[in-house]
Amino acid sequence: MQLTAFTHRSFLCYWLARFFATFAVQIISVAVGWQIYDLTHDPLDLGIVGMVQFLPMLLLVLVTGSVADRYGYRKVMLVALVTELLSIAAILLFAWHGLRTPLPIFAALTVLAVARAFFGPASQSLVVFLVPKQDFANAIGWNSSAWQIATIVGPVAGGLLYGVDATVAYGTSVVLLAISLSLLSLIPNPPTPAEIRKITFASLFDGLHFIRKEKLVLGAISLDLFAVLLGGAVALLPVYARDILLLGPWGLGLLRAAPGIGGVMMGVMMGLWPIRDHAGRILLVFVGLFGLFTLGFGLSTVSWLSIVLLALVGAADMVSVVVRETLLQLWTPDEVRGRVNAVNMVFLGASNELGEFRAGMMAAWIGVVPAVVVGGIGAVGVAALWAVFFPSLRDARYLDGRR
Repeated sequence: MQLTAFTHRSFLCYWLARFFATFAVQIISVAVGWQIYDLTHDPLDLGIVGMVQFLPMLLLVLVTGSVADRYGYRKVMLVALVTELLSIAAILLFAWHGLRTPLPIFAALTVLAVARAFFGPASQSLVVFLVPKQDFANAIGWNSSAWQIATIVGPVAGGLLYGVDATVAYGTSVVLLAISLSLLSLIPNPPTPAEIRKITFASLFDGLHFIRKEKLVLGAISLDLFAVLLGGAVALLPVYARDILLLGPWGLGLLRAAPGIGGVMMGVMMGLWPIRDHAGRILLVFVGLFGLFTLGFGLSTVSWLSIVLLALVGAADMVSVVVRETLLQLWTPDEVRGRVNAVNMVFLGASNELGEFRAGMMAAWIGVVPAVVVGGIGAVGVAALWAVFFPSLRDARYLDGRR
């Protein structure tokens, strides 16, 4: 993959900061999932983990983007990271003193989710100011790769560290967040457009109004919402690792890392052979493949095949992420960027955290394997329907600013 985005010092600091912050959250997600399932043996509790992380994002959607636009993306990210660090430190203390109920972890995860609700739109909005437009698609690809690389290293590290002790896993996350804070402090503040300096009640809804009016943007973010909401299986990986594939915490780390491995490999391929035309059609095809590979994973009872299928899930998702995020950022005006990204983060949160709740509920209702299989079929259906419902998305062609 070309390294043009990294020739800009601010982007390099941003990329490293986001990588370490995501790394920390990935360690937490593996350690918390394993600890709670160890404690209760109830897949519904794994779904609750997703719900408590989604609700703050939903309830604060009208505030987070406006705050980012008003007070500056970097400043909001710094405050959010400090809050994340404190919430993970609380989980560390809970683990240190021993747990008999998951309720304290649910409370700390809620605070963590509030911080992430502010961090998300600010971090997504900041990147556009760190590189010139001709390097933006490359920056988005590397920005997505930061998340993907962290999802490779983070889950494996989380499984290994949790195998040593839960406090080791949580303590490592605290250190990583401290490093992220240091890197982010090196980035200068981007300019804040004058017309959005004052927050009014009407301005809170500007992001929603823009998305409703711009059908390509609406189609792109709602596609991810429904595809991952139905097809996401991450919440159930502790059950697969423990009860279906008969793996331990280290095996859970491998399962969690597999989508990231596939994503990074696909990111390298996209760097060597970037998408030059028909971006919308490619997006829809790979969302359909995401559903097919998820279906295959749900049916697999062989460890190596499950890992391969999860890697293919990650590869398909990487294409979706790069195309969707590039189109979203290029089509969004600066004056509403934070608010649009706040809505986008709610859609992403609904697809991920609410999707985890959906998976946990369905697993408790119809069983783990049927829940994953039905979700995969649903994701394929979503790709087909969106090709019909959103022709502007289907017909979008370029990722370099041309329309």
